[in-house]
Order: sequence, then structure tokens, then C-alpha cells
Amino acid sequence: MAKLSKQAIEQAARSIDPVFLNTPQFELETLNKELGMHLVLKVETLNPIRCFKGRGTDYVVKQMMNVSSFVCASAGNFGQGMAYACRKQMIPLTVFAAETANSLKLERMRQLGAVIKLSGTDFDAAKEAAKAYALANDQTFVEDGREDEIAIGAGTIGLELGRYPEPIDSLLVPVGNGALINGIAAWYKVNYPATQVIGVVAAGAPAMDLSWRQGCMVSTRSVNTIADGIAVRNPVPEALRSMAAKVDDVVQVSDDAILEAMGLVHRLAGLVVEPAGAVGVAAAHTYQNRFAGRVVATPLCGGNLTTAQIDQWL
Repeated sequence: MAKLSKQAIEQAARSIDPVFLNTPQFELETLNKELGMHLVLKVETLNPIRCFKGRGTDYVVKQMMNVSSFVCASAGNFGQGMAYACRKQMIPLTVFAAETANSLKLERMRQLGAVIKLSGTDFDAAKEAAKAYALANDQTFVEDGREDEIAIGAGTIGLELGRYPEPIDSLLVPVGNGALINGIAAWYKVNYPATQVIGVVAAGAPAMDLSWRQGCMVSTRSVNTIADGIAVRNPVPEALRSMAAKVDDVVQVSDDAILEAMGLVHRLAGLVVEPAGAVGVAAAHTYQNRFAGRVVATPLCGGNLTTAQIDQWL
């Protein structure tokens, strides 16, 4: 199995399905003027599953081709990525999701061939059920944030941002289970050590921030945020260990700030971005003074909204 490193990320970029790679990355003059900085948007929503997860899931499934069946837990986007990759390789997949999961994401996972089991009231409860099911049925459980291969795939985003013609001062990276930030940081901290890698969590789901600051596992009793894709109560220990060595800071953003960021991206870039995918822009807006005049980049890492959510939020 591959270990998270610059070399592994560069190798992954040669093997991941090209449909997920080399996504647009650009600045908008109107958004820069609004924020008072140079903000590079990396658009990860223009692919068959509308999110960045296909990079890591394609890579991990290709590295585990001897597995006869997979089980995972997902708020929706990771499950879509796993379903897309497993269908290509004709490997059965069972996805556990919360009873409150996004209906659009559930339907898309089913359309991609996954068997969906609903369990619990949030993602972490669904994950515990998935682990128990995999153990009881002698199936392979794949955990987002734990497997190096998933972070390696996500790290190809960092490799691509490294080609931007101007040096990037700060990266604002959404943090759920940690694969995205750890992958990007693994490439960036070797090639551009001066670039700050800053994680962004929702204020209503602060477990990853609290754990990173205290240097130990800190769980919360509940989550309360519209950003379902990063609504984590129980951090992944392996992801926290990796973050401790690579991440410069973690910040929190409110749901109001997330909604404002979604609106800005929709109005100025013409893009539909889900709450978890917009937290980097929310952080840029919330902490404008910190990043004034600097070159900042963030991935718009998901765009799966139901029609009702679009009507309500956009």
C-alpha cells in the first residue's frame, strides 16, 4: 500500500481517472475586489460526481483491486466517489449514511450501483454501523481520512495548484475527515514550505479544530451546521496525526458566513457550491484583514445540492 508523500501524489496524478484531474483554477476580479485579496478558486464540481472525492476514491480502489467487496460510510460525496470507482472495477459496494443524509446524494449513490443502508442520526453514527457491518460480514471497510491512498489522491489538487503562475501565500482547505488537507499539505509543504496551509471547519462542527489545537482526540456530542460534508463529531486519529505535522492553522466559520460565501460564488462565478465546498471562501471573507493583499487559494470541493436547497440558499 502507498504511503502519503510527494512522490506518491505525483504517481497518483498519472493513474487517477483523468475526468477528475486538472480542474479549472482562476481568480475573479469582481471577487478579488469584494474580498481585498487575490483569491484563486479551484473548481472541483465539474465532474460526474460534482466533487473532489473521485480523486482519492479512484486511487484507493485501484490500489485494492484484490478486494471482493467494500463497505464505507459517507455523508454523500465520498460514497459517490467510491460508487463511481467500484462500478468501473465491478466491485460491490455498501454505503452507510445517516437517516438525515442529503436525498440527492443518496439517490446518486444508488444510481452508481451502491447498496445504501441508513443508520443513525448523523455521519459518525452511520460510520459506527458501517464498521460493525463490515466486521460481521467479513468485508473490507474503507474509511475516509484513515487510508493514505485517499489523501494521496486528494493531494493531486495541491500538485495542480502548485502550477499556478503566482506563488500562493495561503491555502484555505475545508476539513472534514482530513484527507483533503493532509493530501494537499503533503505536496505543498515539500515544494513550497513557506505557503501556509490553513484548515477550515464549520463552527457547528468544531471537533477537528479542537483536536488539532489540543493535540488529542476531542469529540463533540453533536453537530449543528448546514455543511453536512464536514460535519464530523469524532475525528479520525490517523488524520489528526498527519495534520499535526503539516497544518499551520485551523479556523472556524459560521453557517451565516457559509451561506454568504455560497451566494458570492453563485453570483460572481456562476457556480452552485454546497456548504462544505464553500467554507474556504467563507474563511477568506470572515478573515479578510488577515489575508488582505495576499494570494490565497481554496478548492470549491463540492456542488451537490437538492432543488429545495438551491431554492432556499441561492
